[in-house]
Parts: sequence; structure tokens; C-alpha cells
Amino acid sequence: MKYDQKKFSRRQVIKIIAFGATLPLMGTLIDKAEAAKAAKELMKYQDKPNGNEKCSNCIQFIPGKTPEADGECKVVEGSISPQGWCTAYSPESK
Repeated sequence: MKYDQKKFSRRQVIKIIAFGATLPLMGTLIDKAEAAKAAKELMKYQDKPNGNEKCSNCIQFIPGKTPEADGECKVVEGSISPQGWCTAYSPESK
């Protein structure tokens, strides 16, 4: 049988349609899961360092425009001080 003569069964067509319909939904769910951040209270965020551990040397920290300016965090919501600390702290590898 030649390639152009191959026919799809009804079951195969339904599977293809169902899979195609779920792709946009999966993308939306993944985007929402990535965008979710934890509250400062939940992560026990504080504006002061915990010894040598501080947001400015954490892998999760996104710096502000200057080294002293507040930045953001990949895990914690809101404005984050470079001198802050939370339980999501993970040191940068150097």
C-alpha cells in the first residue's frame, strides 16, 4: 500500500483531534504554575540577612537597577531587599 493510499481509522482521527485540543490548555496550565510565587510570610522573608546568607547572593534573586535597589525573587512575591533572607535561600555557585 502506498503512503497516499493509507487511511486513518475513526479512532485514530479522534485521538489526533483530542490531543490537538489539549495542547493549548497544557501550555496555559504550565504558564500559570511557573508564574505562581509564595507569600513573604509563608517563606519567612525578613529584610535582614541570616548571617552570610542574603538575597543578593541567592540564586533565586533578580537584582534591581542598582546593587542597593530592591529586586525581585523567582520564588517569593513582591519587592525583595538585596539584604533580605528567606527559607528559599539557595547560594549561588561560583
